Amino acid sequence: MNPRVKIATARTPDGDEMVLFQRGRDYMIEINGQDLMQSRQHESELLLAQFGCAHLADQKTPHVLIGGLGMGYTLRQTLDVLSPDAHVVVGELLDTVIEWNRTYFEKLNGQPLGDERVELKKGDVVELVSCSRERFDAILLDIDNGPDALTTSSNRHLYGREGIRACSRALRTSGCLAVWSAEPSRKFEQRLLRCGFHVRRFRVPAYKGGKSMSRFVWVASEDKNILPIGFGAQCLPQESGPNSHRGRKR
Repeated sequence: MNPRVKIATARTPDGDEMVLFQRGRDYMIEINGQDLMQSRQHESELLLAQFGCAHLADQKTPHVLIGGLGMGYTLRQTLDVLSPDAHVVVGELLDTVIEWNRTYFEKLNGQPLGDERVELKKGDVVELVSCSRERFDAILLDIDNGPDALTTSSNRHLYGREGIRACSRALRTSGCLAVWSAEPSRKFEQRLLRCGFHVRRFRVPAYKGGKSMSRFVWVASEDKNILPIGFGAQCLPQESGPNSHRGRKR
């Protein structure tokens, strides 16, 4: 077996150490010794794009926001799903992640950052979502490890009630919010429901052909009819009552 070699390090905005390792053709990123992402385990990132953009297959000029570049797998799959006239905005906070994509990961994904449909926005995706209104047909979020943030504490805002409502305002009519997570989160699901979304939960494999269904993707929309089906989708019961949020663009 090839040895694992440390090839680059960086600091997150919170001051934590982020390390890039390589073993043969494979790459791994860790935060303070915790696994953040691996190039061999990217099936769930592909499925995030497939589920979140399923309703856009026939649209000529869809607009999609991807929060979190990662290793570029979600971006690659999104570009493969969408039309030649699509527009994809990628929000990435860490310059290091962008640099690593261009230096090491482009061979994995066919240089998706070079696609003319892509607009790369450096900075906090929370701010990008908050200043957008009825702009996107889909928002795909793959920030940190999901609702339990690892790299930047401010990312937790995006998974809170105000962050979810900001995503709702940024979506066009019949738009979808798709969220990746390494772990289940009943609290996050309840927030989505209380913000007026219909929600389907997908439990998905980390790598193709893997028997372990160890990752989660939620797809949420105010239009229940456009939510994807299949792959063991579980439809969460819609909440009602004084705490539920109804109506768009508040």
